[in-house]
Amino acid sequence: MSKIKTIFRFLLPDFLIQFYRSNKKNRINRKIAFQKQRGQGLNKKDLYNCFYEIGIRPGDSLLVHSSLSKIGFVENGAVDVVDSLLEIISHEGDLLMPSSANGLLQIDFVKKDEVFDVKNTPSVLGSITENFRKRDGVRRSLNYLEPVCAYGKNARYLTEGHFGEVSPYTKRSPFHRLTELNGKILYLGVDLDNAGTSLHILEDSVDFHFPVYASSDFRVKIKDEKGVVHTVSTKAHNPVFSKKRKCNDLIPMFIDHGVCEKVKIGNAESYLFDAKKMLDLMLEKYKSEKITMYTPKG
Repeated sequence: MSKIKTIFRFLLPDFLIQFYRSNKKNRINRKIAFQKQRGQGLNKKDLYNCFYEIGIRPGDSLLVHSSLSKIGFVENGAVDVVDSLLEIISHEGDLLMPSSANGLLQIDFVKKDEVFDVKNTPSVLGSITENFRKRDGVRRSLNYLEPVCAYGKNARYLTEGHFGEVSPYTKRSPFHRLTELNGKILYLGVDLDNAGTSLHILEDSVDFHFPVYASSDFRVKIKDEKGVVHTVSTKAHNPVFSKKRKCNDLIPMFIDHGVCEKVKIGNAESYLFDAKKMLDLMLEKYKSEKITMYTPKG
């Protein structure tokens, strides 16, 4: 996160931050409309070629965080993005996307005490994730805070361990199991500040020295595919420490160590990560220098 963004986040009231974000979104939408009017933009074939050029291949296990608007004009919107991703990984691979219903701080979300319906609760993480969630054959993990949708030969393995875990980021989570499959993570028009979910794997892999979770767990309700409602316990992030994250400050380290590459899809500044190398480097740097998203300089 840049110094200016950090100042905004800590000092500006929420209504001004929302005003800034709204103006930024309107500028992007005007640019997309201009591209559409001039017949510019991408279609499914273009997207397939872009994904192939940055290193995505058939057989990959690929987790995608995304922002459709950042790409620019796409002929059929989210449909083309999901179609091209499924086509490139083919039947040999796996496609994963986050599908959280939470647009709030975790602690505020769990206090709402709403039932998470794995079949019907929509994803709030953008139209690409919601289009994917609704596809035939897509499995969704039974996790209250960070459900993940998956399609492919390892979809069951990737999602089945998530139910009942007290944290969404344990070794049984899709995020950690992706590392075991030597998978990749594509940040499509987003960055670690927007979508740093996989950074949290570190916190559940070591005796982490920061109190990143609230002091007590929460009881929440999950409705499974058969309509059975389960009550489970979950941790929620400590909002005090959530505000101290400097996720993007870790990107130069990841690039320097060959963990990720900065790429571009349409207008979208993006990143492609090696999931296992990402975790291995986080573990190494934490143990040797105490580098984390809260202390990116150690």
